[in-house]
Amino acid sequence: MALIIPPHVAVQFGAMPRADAQRLRDRLRRIADDPSGPQPGVKPMAGAAATFRVRQDDWRAIYAIRDGNVIVGRVGNRREVCR
Repeated sequence: MALIIPPHVAVQFGAMPRADAQRLRDRLRRIADDPSGPQPGVKPMAGAAATFRVRQDDWRAIYAIRDGNVIVGRVGNRREVCR
């Protein structure tokens, strides 16, 4: 599977501290390599099919699995993303 990071999400990554952004990107790449495998810190989003939330320290990413790809929809601090 491929990891797709749209331009608006790349901007959100740019607003994060560099080390945190790199850890979250690495985590998303591991998920894209094996999305059906066990992934600690990943939870399905209520009310949205094939949409998940991943936790990495104080940062969160919302992503969807579509057509065999992991598409990141939003990243940011835990206070902002999951509300």
